[in-house]
Amino acid sequence: MPSWSLFPWCRGFHIPSTVVLTLIYIVYVLAGGAIFWKLEGDVAYKSIAEMESKKVEVLSKFTCIDRDSMNGLAQVIIQSYKNGISLTDNLTIQGFWRYSSSAVFAATVATTIGYGNMAPSTPDGQIFCVFFALFGIPLNMVVLNRIGKYMLSMEQKVSASVGRKINCQRTVRVVIGLLSFLAGLSFFFCVPTVLFHVYEDWTYHQAFYYSFITLSTIGFGDLVAGINPDVTYPSWYRDFMGFWIFFGLAWLAQVINFCINVLEDLSGYLKQKQAAFLESKALEETVQEQLPSDHEDNKWDTKDPKMCTQKASNTTQ
Repeated sequence: MPSWSLFPWCRGFHIPSTVVLTLIYIVYVLAGGAIFWKLEGDVAYKSIAEMESKKVEVLSKFTCIDRDSMNGLAQVIIQSYKNGISLTDNLTIQGFWRYSSSAVFAATVATTIGYGNMAPSTPDGQIFCVFFALFGIPLNMVVLNRIGKYMLSMEQKVSASVGRKINCQRTVRVVIGLLSFLAGLSFFFCVPTVLFHVYEDWTYHQAFYYSFITLSTIGFGDLVAGINPDVTYPSWYRDFMGFWIFFGLAWLAQVINFCINVLEDLSGYLKQKQAAFLESKALEETVQEQLPSDHEDNKWDTKDPKMCTQKASNTTQ
């Protein structure tokens, strides 16, 4: 029996599945916001307190610097960081806008990852970015969809071939699907996690977090691989990054589509259960409406002996 049948006040109402899913989505988002607020809020307050303490320490140590000058210098440092310039140990690089990093930026636009660590600042660059994304995003979706379908068809062909040989197609389909998922999880998450831990000096949970944030196209930009100017990356590192992102997006898209299908099937199941419940409820109400009239007839017959005698004689005849 559906969960809404537990509440008598809503038994007579038909609740559309879209409304139910929308309410679940809103509750899910609000609950997630509350959890993030609880987990990250205290850290933000501590960072603010630490920054203010450092400001006071610098101003007291260098009395010739006022607060406005220090804030201006901080803005220059922030803008330099956004442009990909490292100021540590007097080391500067060409910034983000080299060809290799520009190509990576174009890929993040087309895939909608959008880390946010770099962005066009000139009017011409911003206008070109709009038109580039306008055609690049649909093209990216079509290509990834084709690659995802190709990967899925390969899996289905292998499972069908093995299933025919051992005459157990359903079990083989489940096993092959599970092995395919574990293989994709290993290649697109476990292997990159180890590489990012080694070359980016991230913790394992940071590397795994970055892998999912990238392949799901969330792309916060708090962690970005391959841009640390203090690290000498191997020549194959950027090639691996491009290969990993391209095929990882297609694989994760198939996993997300599978989860969507599960939610759609669950929604359809709940809709069927609700329709069956409402139908049984309507039938029950119809039967209850007919019962009082029969009861009144029996009650009238019992109170009137002449009617009972007349019915008995009619039955005898």
